[in-house]
Amino acid sequence: MVETIYGCKWSLTVYQLLANGIKRPGEMVRSVEGLTTKVLNECLRKNVAFGIIERIAYHEIPPRVEYVVTPFGRKFIRILDDLGKLQKEIESEH
Repeated sequence: MVETIYGCKWSLTVYQLLANGIKRPGEMVRSVEGLTTKVLNECLRKNVAFGIIERIAYHEIPPRVEYVVTPFGRKFIRILDDLGKLQKEIESEH
């Protein structure tokens, strides 16, 4: 799971967008240059399947979908942040 998520360059971007209050897919695509709807949807599906984020569908016209980080996802993202800090420490020592 970690390899799949950490290996996807867009997952970390999606987590940052969610942390900044951007929850809707269309807004995510507009906010990040180079991010396509197809790639975003694949990334979101993986993260939902792993339980890191949750998809919330509102039964409205027009339909509205939002994504939020789950309690497990918050723990998982903290671990990824710690891994990133560790990597920076290792790189600064060499």
